[in-house]
Amino acid sequence: MAPPRSKKRKPSFRRLLKTSNVKLDNKLKNRQFKKESTDKKHRKEQKKLRAAIKDAVLKTPLPLERYKKRPEEEEFVESLPMDMMDEDDLEQIKAMAQKASFLTRDLSSSGPVHAKKRKGEQQGPESYEKMPRKMQLTEEKEVIHLLPIKDKIRGLIPQSMEKPEEEAVAGPALTPQEQLKLRTQKLTNRKLRIASLGSDILSDPTTNIKKLKELRAMLMETDPYVAVTVRKLVMVSLMEVFKDIVPSYRIRPLTETEKASKVKKETQQLREFEEGLVSQYKFYLENLEQTVKDWKQKKRKRSEAVSLQSYKGLAEVAIRCICELLVALPHFNFHNNIIVLVVPLMNDPIKRVSDMCCEAVKKLLKQDKHGQASLGTVKVISGLVKSKNYDVRPELLKVLICLRIKEVEVKKDTDDTAPKKKFMNYKDKKKNLSRMQRKWKKAEEKLEKELLEAEASENKDKKLKLHTETLNIVFLIYFRILKKAQKSILLPSVLEGLAKFAHLINLEFFDDLLNVLQHLIQSGDLTYRESLHCIQTAFNILSGQGDVLNIDPLKFYSHLYKTLLKLNAGASNEDISIVLRCLDVMLTKRRKQVTLQRALAFVKRLSTLSLHTLPNATVGILASNRTLMHTFPKCDILLDNEAQGSGVFLPELDEPEYCNPQNTALWELHTLKRHYHPVVRRFATHLCAGAPSEGSGALIDPQTSNLTFHLSSSHSGAAPPVLLQILIQSQGLTKPLKHDFHTKTKT
Repeated sequence: MAPPRSKKRKPSFRRLLKTSNVKLDNKLKNRQFKKESTDKKHRKEQKKLRAAIKDAVLKTPLPLERYKKRPEEEEFVESLPMDMMDEDDLEQIKAMAQKASFLTRDLSSSGPVHAKKRKGEQQGPESYEKMPRKMQLTEEKEVIHLLPIKDKIRGLIPQSMEKPEEEAVAGPALTPQEQLKLRTQKLTNRKLRIASLGSDILSDPTTNIKKLKELRAMLMETDPYVAVTVRKLVMVSLMEVFKDIVPSYRIRPLTETEKASKVKKETQQLREFEEGLVSQYKFYLENLEQTVKDWKQKKRKRSEAVSLQSYKGLAEVAIRCICELLVALPHFNFHNNIIVLVVPLMNDPIKRVSDMCCEAVKKLLKQDKHGQASLGTVKVISGLVKSKNYDVRPELLKVLICLRIKEVEVKKDTDDTAPKKKFMNYKDKKKNLSRMQRKWKKAEEKLEKELLEAEASENKDKKLKLHTETLNIVFLIYFRILKKAQKSILLPSVLEGLAKFAHLINLEFFDDLLNVLQHLIQSGDLTYRESLHCIQTAFNILSGQGDVLNIDPLKFYSHLYKTLLKLNAGASNEDISIVLRCLDVMLTKRRKQVTLQRALAFVKRLSTLSLHTLPNATVGILASNRTLMHTFPKCDILLDNEAQGSGVFLPELDEPEYCNPQNTALWELHTLKRHYHPVVRRFATHLCAGAPSEGSGALIDPQTSNLTFHLSSSHSGAAPPVLLQILIQSQGLTKPLKHDFHTKTKT
């Protein structure tokens, strides 16, 4: 059979002519090199073989291992005719038995030397196979990589050497005083180094950006005497340096086209500065994050320079630096990464760490004017609450109250739906306008574009979109808790947040939300403050977009009227402020939906409440009564002791509509006129006079529009003047009133 034909095409003569001489020379050299390498390898193998044979001949054989004799061997030895052997032969045999060589074998076996073992034949393991093998452990030594050597034949040859070990010089043991002195000296040197690097960077950041790396390298201080202190100082120093040299814009990575293009020397220097700044800032944040993780996971580094006990202090400094950067650099790179790191620490079991992070996030939300940072923070909080199954600290949700959201995209106005003005393109201009008109049109369009940029209408629309998305996520958190975790400790924070943002809720959720709030109040599981937040939320809903709804929240009025008397001098004054806000929303802002009987009942109940509260709360309650008397002028019938209509006043009845408040009088004001606090006495006298805005009984001087009495706290039991002034100003007492109540209106 003919051999198979090679599939490789033989080169044609024309193709061979095209081959260059250089290529042919290279092929010849390669062929010679292969031949030389093969011959060289063969010579090396022959040399090794000769050396092995020579060593085997010259090597002294080791003594054989002694084994226990088999019974067959003993019988064989005993059966030998020892008397037929000479003594010299016997000694020679014994001497040979003590020596070993590659020719020694088991003479008692009758099989051939190189016989193969059968599969079915099982042989017991020898004794040396049963012994454990001891391998010599070699320690891995650190290697320093050197510059490679280039060879014509082998190419690049890597070079390396072992790192020399530093032998510790054993010195005399230092006393505590000498150790303290040595530590102080080392710490002073480190401080001077940190100060020098920091001042150089701040003096010229563009030129000395490389020194930022040297300063960051000091975060890895390994001297156990000063490691903790130096690392803390470097963390704080780097934080201050970054706050100072970071630009007021976000640095984006350069594209390949921008990197390849040629630029000016100043532009290239600026690019190098920005690139180095971003990289060092990233490494710094990674070091801070790793410090916090090591503390949480209780890991110890290999250097053993910092003990586990010291990691807590290091981690607290790292968290403080992260919080400072979160507030100071919301526009710069990696801000979302900082948010992801800080928000879980808000739920930390250590109160100091949690409070630190919560305060930082509150500052961030209060100063965020654009809404981007707020949206990122709310997203992370929502994910954390859901992942923890609502088992988080209430402070995590109280932070959301600091959001600066006042308007959202609820409905589009006519200005938003109107089509935007379009500018003429070049073809339309050339077709419809002359040359001079085109010139004027171009200048006019340029001016209009500049005016549009000055108005920043696009930024306003973007801000509204961000606020809308942020508020949707906040309401999603609140509604989830109201639906799935009504008995959790997060409910007060949820109700407080709903009370603030209820006027921004979409109209579709009003009915369901009011039903949920009413169910919560009727359940009786809420505290007094939580029920007040429910009432405030319901009326904030109805005072905003809920004006279009025809709903009479009578049960909310009845619940507040019934629970007002729970307030007393021993209760918290924070509840008083919430009650005053609820009264303002329920009665003053809804004056058209409130009946006279309801207003009279609340005025009487508030007058009764003012007898057993602290002076600052009493002033706030009397100010609320004054506002109600101005809002509902017919309430002055309570200043007359004559009964109006039939029936008897029923103070124990919890329904304000049916307690006959028109048949009573505000006799509590005469008791308050003898109050120990001068402001309360003056206020009670003012209300007894019909709460006039002018004249001798007025609280306000018509010339200066200021309060005529002095708010002092020199009397016993008096509240601070600032709180009194806030409570009075919150009810509009520092503004001149339009109504005049010198003469009573008879009904």
